[in-house]
Amino acid sequence: MIALKRCSLAAALGALSVVAGPAHAAVAPAVAPVTTVEAVQGTVVSWSVPGTKRCAMGGRSWAALQETCYYAIDMLHAPRLVRVSRTGVGPATFAHISVKASSYGTEDIALGDIPKRTLRRQTSSATRVIRHWSQRSGQGAKGQPGSRCLSARRSRPLPEAKGFGAKWVFNGRPDSSDIHSGVDYAVGSGTPVAAMADGTVVIAEDLFFTGKAVFIDHGNGLVGMYFHLSEIRVQAGQDVKKGEILGLTGSTGRVSGPHLHLGIRWHDARINPQTLLDDPAKIPSFGR
Repeated sequence: MIALKRCSLAAALGALSVVAGPAHAAVAPAVAPVTTVEAVQGTVVSWSVPGTKRCAMGGRSWAALQETCYYAIDMLHAPRLVRVSRTGVGPATFAHISVKASSYGTEDIALGDIPKRTLRRQTSSATRVIRHWSQRSGQGAKGQPGSRCLSARRSRPLPEAKGFGAKWVFNGRPDSSDIHSGVDYAVGSGTPVAAMADGTVVIAEDLFFTGKAVFIDHGNGLVGMYFHLSEIRVQAGQDVKKGEILGLTGSTGRVSGPHLHLGIRWHDARINPQTLLDDPAKIPSFGR
């Protein structure tokens, strides 16, 4: 059974000015330094300070998780300097994340062409998923992933995670390319898949590209996605517990063979699930 459950260099920018007077020199107060942490596209940065209550980035704000802020960097976020903040007792504190480009490579995928009569189903599937993303995920107290973020527990080791961020070119046609926003685990069909954390099922149905898919809102803006299942054992609106079986692995949808696709969106950012499933100490952090 596959069971998934919860889980820098600082640039000191200061200014010091000296004003000479006839009898003495006055020193102006130094500008507070702004800390900068580097992070590649598709990862997460943490900021843990006692008393932290809220976090903000890119015009969005959310509640801190056990006095820790997590800032998710989308896989296609433009490389640039991003200002983030945290608030608690007293005024807000600001810092910068220097987003760096990360090349995930290109992979050629050989699949049958999509018959025109099935394109309407693909459009319908996409509309339903987009409708979900247009809604803000709730804070979901019962489903908060916790300050340790996510960690993996397995009854047997998972295969190597592959494919995150890769540009997929279908049947050798660049115009049909897509960016793979999750990771793939090469496991045989019929392997039970368990929820990685508590949450609420928001989508549980057979979609065009993803096949039989389950989307779970784990709270605090974090959504987990499990694709290409051969069987779904939950339904939309159902509350699930960490470790509860969601379905069985398979090869439904647009795939070339059986495997589990795991995707993560956190505050609408598409991030590499392995960032959260690996040791939390590897996550870039302010003050580390």
